[in-house]
Amino acid sequence: MSHNCFISFKKEDEYYKKEILEKLGADRIKGRSLDKWIESEDIDYIMQVIRSQYMKNTSVTLFLIGKHSSENEGFEYSSEDNCYYNKQNFIIRELKATFYDGKGNRRSGLLGIVLPDMYDAIYGGSYICSHCGEKINTVRINSQTVIREFSENYYLSPNCESGHCDESGRFCVLVKYDDFIKNPDKYIDKAFDKTNAEINKKVHWKDINHTYKK
Repeated sequence: MSHNCFISFKKEDEYYKKEILEKLGADRIKGRSLDKWIESEDIDYIMQVIRSQYMKNTSVTLFLIGKHSSENEGFEYSSEDNCYYNKQNFIIRELKATFYDGKGNRRSGLLGIVLPDMYDAIYGGSYICSHCGEKINTVRINSQTVIREFSENYYLSPNCESGHCDESGRFCVLVKYDDFIKNPDKYIDKAFDKTNAEINKKVHWKDINHTYKK
C-alpha cells in the first residue's frame, strides 16, 4: 500500500525536496509547509489546525535532515513583529503535528532522510557492545544534528546498559538519502508500520519545550 507523505524541510534543501517529488510523484506528496504563526495557547488546537490545513491526508512525514535542520539554529529578527523568532519554529511544529494523535488525526510515521552533506556528521564507525555482543553502528542523533522532537523519539527504549536501541526501541526511522531514493517505499512503509508497533505507545512531544520567540 502506498502512503501519502508530507515533507518537512528547510529552504536550503529544496533541491532534494524536488528530487523526492519527482521520484514519488506529486500526487503522493500532500499538504503544504507551515507558513504562518498560529496565535493560540491551546496546543491541541494548534495541532488540529496544522493537521487539517497543512498536513491533510498524509500518514508519513519525511523530515529532510540537512545542515540547517538542527535544534541549534538560533533566532532571527522580524522587523514586522519587532521580535526574534526561533528559526526552527515551523519545523518544530510540523514534527509535533506528526506525533499528534487526536480525534480525526491519527499519528503519522516519521522518516528522517539524511542528506549527503550530513552523512559524516551523523554516521560514525561501529563498535561491539560489551553487554549484548552485537555490532552497533554509531549514529549521532542529537541537538547538533536534528530537532529534539526527532532525537527524543529516535532513542526511546534502550535494550541494555550501554544505552543503545535496537529497531524495536525506535519510533523515528532514519535513512541516508541515497538509499531512500533507490527504494523510497521500503522506508516509507517502515515509518508507517511504527504507528502500529508497541513503541508507538512511548512517543512523546507535549513535554518537549522550546522558546519560539523572544
